Amino acid sequence: MKQLYIVALFILFRPGTATAQQESMNLTLRQAIEIAQENSPEAQAARHTYRAAYWNFRFFRANYLPSVTLTSTPTLNREINKITQPDGTNQFIKQDQLSTDLSLKINQNIWFTGGSLFVKSTTQRIDEFEDDIIAYNTQPVVVGYEQSLFGYNSLKWDRRIEPLRYREARKAYAEALELVASQTSTLFFNLATAQTNLDIATSNYASADTLYRYAEGRYNIGTITENEMLQLEINKLTEETNMMNANIEVEDEMQTFRSFLGINREVHLRVVPEDSIPQFEIPLQEALQYAFQHSPEPDTYERRKLESRSALASAKANAGLKADLYVQFGLSQTGNKFADSYRNPMNQQYASIGISLPILDWGRGKGRVRVARSNVDLVDTQAEQGIKDFELNVCKMVRQFNLQAYRVTVAAKTDRTAERRHEVARRLYILGKSTILDLNASITEKDTARRNYITALKTYWSLYYGLRSMTGYDFLRKAEISCVVPKL
Repeated sequence: MKQLYIVALFILFRPGTATAQQESMNLTLRQAIEIAQENSPEAQAARHTYRAAYWNFRFFRANYLPSVTLTSTPTLNREINKITQPDGTNQFIKQDQLSTDLSLKINQNIWFTGGSLFVKSTTQRIDEFEDDIIAYNTQPVVVGYEQSLFGYNSLKWDRRIEPLRYREARKAYAEALELVASQTSTLFFNLATAQTNLDIATSNYASADTLYRYAEGRYNIGTITENEMLQLEINKLTEETNMMNANIEVEDEMQTFRSFLGINREVHLRVVPEDSIPQFEIPLQEALQYAFQHSPEPDTYERRKLESRSALASAKANAGLKADLYVQFGLSQTGNKFADSYRNPMNQQYASIGISLPILDWGRGKGRVRVARSNVDLVDTQAEQGIKDFELNVCKMVRQFNLQAYRVTVAAKTDRTAERRHEVARRLYILGKSTILDLNASITEKDTARRNYITALKTYWSLYYGLRSMTGYDFLRKAEISCVVPKL
């Protein structure tokens, strides 16, 4: 009775039955995935990464829209300065003046040339306090254009790279959520395995204790040997040790699972694996088609190729002739009164061009170009190999998944058969028609079959959600996976 009392207490307080002081929660795999995709640190990190990509894309798009800028730089000057006179001499003259200005400028970048077109209007005023003089200078309308003639056109390259980068980020966010689901299924079945080990150890301990007490009576009347009696006692002690180890394993896996789900309170989790799985096959060609359509990996390789070519264009531009063009045309007038500065404005033109040609740089420019060209070849090779590996990985996972459903079915049947065989072996041993070796073998087979069944379920769901992450497609419901964009 003492042993039965110990087992009862252990069953009452073991993980899987919560005490009155501890909150408990039973979770199916689907419920665990919903919690993880909403609250897990990995899901939150994916949302933050997507938000950053979104605002980077907004910043990129703003470069191609008109910008309006209002500037003013008032200056008060009360000091003695050295002033050059008309006859070439210098004199120290006291200055007491206030200079104010106001400028409104509209700027538009031209992406296909890399230049910038602008329209501005400027008003300047000078107050000479010493002589009580006020003067105005206005530029009602000025139209200008500035352009790097042989430079690197970042606007053109960004127009090709940044939309691809943002599309990659959207796909990566959807993939990240499915990867969270895949990792959730792994941790879910890790805890399920630990719980199964505890259930097995508890059941085996109760059975070993019952057999040991039964064998004591048989040993006292001399129907079994001392060796067999000692073997039964070893079995009982071994199962007791297994039960304690399984209890620790459950606590460890539960803590890991809680942390991953983002559950910060001390809640007792009990996972409930489904015994049935959906029976369907994934067509290989469809999986490849959806993978190349929805996975961010092909976009990643394409972006890297464009970035390497952008770096090559920049290296070539910096190694050769550089020329900067600046032209502006407009109207200008001055006057002692504000209204006078707008009467009969005069035409004004301004143009400048700056040229820079490296004569001797000891091969630095040429070296940068060759390094950039070599990097283009390297990235192309890596992208080609990466795409091949990606395709092979999809094919491998599809083949494994299509076989895994059958493996789960076989594992379930093996589990049921091993359980029945153990019951038969146990009855035969109690009736004295079997040996302890046969009983131990049946226990081992039963435990192994149960663990293999849980492992088969774990592999099935890991492959299922892994394929969802790679293809962005739910083959079970025959629909594309919709991803809710996080609030920005």
